[in-house]
Amino acid sequence: MEKGRIIKLIGGWYTVAGCDGKRRDVKPLGIFRYQNERPKVGDIVSFDDESILSVETRTNDLVRPSICNVDQVLLIMSAKRPEFSLQLLDRFLILILNSRITPAIIITKTDLMTKDERETLEKTAEYYRSFFPTVFVSNKTNEGLEEIKKLTKGKTNVLAGQTGAGKSSLLNSLNPTLELKTDDISEALGRGKHTTRHVELIEFGDGWIADTPGFSKLDFIDIEPDSLQNLYPDFVNLSEGCRFSGCRHLKEPDCKVKEAVEAGSILKERYDNYCRFYAEIKAIKPKY
Repeated sequence: MEKGRIIKLIGGWYTVAGCDGKRRDVKPLGIFRYQNERPKVGDIVSFDDESILSVETRTNDLVRPSICNVDQVLLIMSAKRPEFSLQLLDRFLILILNSRITPAIIITKTDLMTKDERETLEKTAEYYRSFFPTVFVSNKTNEGLEEIKKLTKGKTNVLAGQTGAGKSSLLNSLNPTLELKTDDISEALGRGKHTTRHVELIEFGDGWIADTPGFSKLDFIDIEPDSLQNLYPDFVNLSEGCRFSGCRHLKEPDCKVKEAVEAGSILKERYDNYCRFYAEIKAIKPKY
């Protein structure tokens, strides 16, 4: 019996990287099915030449993409083609933070921006840098690639984010030997055709990095309305100064978060997204 990490799942076969560096394709014991437990990419497992025998407790667990035991999510957002979306960025950040994983924001295709567009996006990025690592990247000019290598060193990293933002292209730039398949952006649709069909961990420096299928649906079914504010690091410290201890930062008087929005120290669009998300979560939760 050996210990290793699941690095790929295709057609019911799990590829496990053992401590000796060798890869083995195995299947889980039938008992997992009866226990309603399914091993997934990222799991630390005990295995023999034919089967996965046991799975260690996970430190975290993502549903979409289906991967676990992640140190960091590189949240890939496109500056252009498709257009940058602050609402989509905030939505991703909430889901990642709710999964107890550290996000880093990677904004790709910066070479497509005009000077004015770059200046505008830089201002937005500067705000987010106060709370999350934020890197501008261009696969054509190599901007930001060295910074990403430092950011990912020694960690199990996942690339996730906006479809068509260039996740596979970014991996190819960081490691040209990968030769991952990419498709051009559809001019008619203004979005990418996602080319990744499975989740796979790839050795990267002295850590791991995963290319993952794109997100097609981003919902908040696992988040309670009143816990949403805790997923906004720019709100948390200010909340202590609100008049009401349970302030939701919506209609309450003497709310320090709303005051910060009015003063411009919290991005208004980010606060508007918070209000929108709160209403969305409230609408899907059962009423008793």
